[in-house]
Amino acid sequence: MKFIGQDDKETIFSRFRSHVSSGKADFFKAVGIDFVFGKREGPFVWDATSGKRLINCHCNGGVFNLGHRHPRIISALKESLAELDIGNHHLVSEMRAALGARIAALTPGDLSYTVFGVGGGEAIDLAIKLARGYTGRLNVVSAGGGYHGHTGLALAAGDGRYRDPFGPNPPGFRQVPFDDKEALSAAVDRDTAAVIFETIPATYGMPVPQPDFFQHARRLCDQAGALLIIDEVQTGLGRTGRMWGIEHFGVVPDIMVMGKGLSGGIYPMTATCFRPALESFFQQNPFIHISTFGGAEVGVPVAMAVLEETARPGFLQHVRQLSRRFRSGFESLK
Repeated sequence: MKFIGQDDKETIFSRFRSHVSSGKADFFKAVGIDFVFGKREGPFVWDATSGKRLINCHCNGGVFNLGHRHPRIISALKESLAELDIGNHHLVSEMRAALGARIAALTPGDLSYTVFGVGGGEAIDLAIKLARGYTGRLNVVSAGGGYHGHTGLALAAGDGRYRDPFGPNPPGFRQVPFDDKEALSAAVDRDTAAVIFETIPATYGMPVPQPDFFQHARRLCDQAGALLIIDEVQTGLGRTGRMWGIEHFGVVPDIMVMGKGLSGGIYPMTATCFRPALESFFQQNPFIHISTFGGAEVGVPVAMAVLEETARPGFLQHVRQLSRRFRSGFESLK
């Protein structure tokens, strides 16, 4: 069955405007972008009607780390569909157990437990809930202008542009400038449940922090009895040349969140990973957090294939080589 190229561009924009988002349709028309995703393969995307080919440098924040429709990922999903479905989110799962063990083997330090979700905001919400539940504290320190998603607690920890139109922020959230050690020191105290940062804040302009910033954050959390949450949704799975961006800074967080790229661009999957001590919070009520589609069994082989490809010998070296090539090219344009 053919899905792409059934309608002309004017019809596509008209339907999108009438039934999906008039604001987006008008915005892209106003700035002269009428591209509609059609065929996609590897690093390339083609316009659905004109056939114009582009290199996808956007990558949906890391969703397409492995490119579009990677053959190994497509194969994993096809094989999965022959045997699996969503599964039951309450019961013990062979598939989630296997994926959790694989993630534990690849994450830094002793991040040996994982709760699965579907979207990054959901995964961040859980990270903050876990920090509050485990510590019995309320306050959360994050970076002003940062981004953690559009759901409740994730939105509260993020950029005011997305939060303020919906009313006052819930209590307990405090923001500091990213990479400001002095401001962070003043913000963290014995009432702090967690400090949460993206390793490299994407919507903040992608600044790379000082080499000792996260070590400073780690010390402050340890001194105050707070937890350090690292959001690796956009920096994880090889995007920085290391498996996890935080590895560049020699720090092990208490909670680490991954997403986007774990989907392989094919099946949505996120993971909130945490140290063994924190799992005690769920022992009180193992059903206190539920995600119907989180860790769906049909998607587990996709995530496993993503991890296999990313951990393959030479993969990260290739990322670093391409990084140097792009950097050299961009610097020549200055």
